[in-house]
Amino acid sequence: MYSLVFLCAQKVVSHYTTLQDALGFLPKELYPVLFKAAFMDKRTPSLQQLVQTWPFHVLSFQKLLRKCQHCERALIREKPNKLCIQAIILGVVTYLMKMLEDRSRTKSKGQRLQILDMTGLQDEGQGPESMSLWSRTVTLAKACLDVSKQQSKCLKRSSKRRKGPYSSSVAQPAPQPVSVDVWVDLFVNSTSYVVLKDALQINSSNALRLRCRDFRAEELSIASTVGLLEFLDPAGVRQVDLRFNNLGLSGLRVVLPHLTKFTNLASLKLPYSNIDVRRLTVGMEGSLQYFATQLSRLSCLKELNLGSSRLSGKLRQLLGDLRSPLESLELAFCYLLPNDFAYLSQSLHTSALKKLDLSGNNLSDSLLQPLQGLLTEAASTLLHLDIMECRLMDTHLNLLLPALCRCSHLRYLGVFGNPISAKGVKNLLHKTVGLLDLRLVIYPYPVDCYGDDLPWPPTSSNLLNGSVDEEKFSRVSNELQQMLLSANRGDAIWTTNLCRHNSLDYFSL
Repeated sequence: MYSLVFLCAQKVVSHYTTLQDALGFLPKELYPVLFKAAFMDKRTPSLQQLVQTWPFHVLSFQKLLRKCQHCERALIREKPNKLCIQAIILGVVTYLMKMLEDRSRTKSKGQRLQILDMTGLQDEGQGPESMSLWSRTVTLAKACLDVSKQQSKCLKRSSKRRKGPYSSSVAQPAPQPVSVDVWVDLFVNSTSYVVLKDALQINSSNALRLRCRDFRAEELSIASTVGLLEFLDPAGVRQVDLRFNNLGLSGLRVVLPHLTKFTNLASLKLPYSNIDVRRLTVGMEGSLQYFATQLSRLSCLKELNLGSSRLSGKLRQLLGDLRSPLESLELAFCYLLPNDFAYLSQSLHTSALKKLDLSGNNLSDSLLQPLQGLLTEAASTLLHLDIMECRLMDTHLNLLLPALCRCSHLRYLGVFGNPISAKGVKNLLHKTVGLLDLRLVIYPYPVDCYGDDLPWPPTSSNLLNGSVDEEKFSRVSNELQQMLLSANRGDAIWTTNLCRHNSLDYFSL
């Protein structure tokens, strides 16, 4: 649904020359709706012109691309168009270049745009026309380096003018500094490390400065990781995500002290860090305790992801000294033991948990009863639960359902990859349909929809790679949809698709 103002804005931005002529007469209050119209319709020349003449101090994607009174479409939740993002960055660079030139000639134009906030853009399921977080990071880093070169040239010219042709005593004022801070989420790997490092190194003196909100690094050496962390603004970072970096306990011992400077760090993700505590040497025991001590210094920490770490029996040691409760805890494929669940059930974290990921742990045996207790304790706050690939069969699920149904605010449930029958899936729907906040369930292909060659009990690999009878599955899927409609729950999505529907992000809970 579009307002008349938005429809007019679409018309204006569709003609670049008309927009150029009109901007001098349009009130600045129309800039936001013109920006959203240009972004939605991919009017890149108009988009660049709007950014170059932006009349406000802040240009925020999250504010401009959200649902508004003129346009109900929330563009911030869609894949960002590559050409639009490039046009906006080019618009900021062009604006800064002109400002630098004007200041070098001692023209006294006041600076308008000071902050570009590009945070909040989607980075899932990229297509050929969209722009990934990695590409945005590289493009912005290169833009910073280009602006720095132009800034150096302008400073040299300005310095010569102040000195005058014959004497260094000519009294000309130094140009006022000009800069734009770009708030952005950064994603770096070994191929983009150098360009990002070069851009961050000149951050403090550059006219185009990167301000990182969420930092993600993959496949970097310990030295490279630490080097980049040292360049980030301590107060601005809310999330650090280090994955596939093969850090181990010894590497984490080097990296973690550099994280304690981030005074507002709320989320720390360390999946696939090659941590294994099952056979600790004396030196490794010391490193584990050091890891726990450094975690306890992160006073604002609310989310912790230690996925694919072998943490058997060590949760109390790792989490016991944290100063405030965690609200999101991801422990997928962590080889947990009953005493880990016992600790969690009694800890300060349980009554605060909003998101819990226990995928890949064998919940079908000695952990089933402890899990029931844990869910009962977390029932009043839990919004997101992942128990994928946990070897849960119908009998296990039936035992778990009473505790699960106590989670009255649950919004997301992931049970994919478990050997559950069609009857078991239907029973799950029947028992949980009364959870009115439960809008997304990722359920498994029922075991009776597989071919006769499926081993029993099947492993996660058997279920992932096995052949599914599409006709049988289609019948089950249709029955589930009919059950939802009969229960007036057409708002709920039950699907086996892991990619199309993203799980809930902690910061959006």
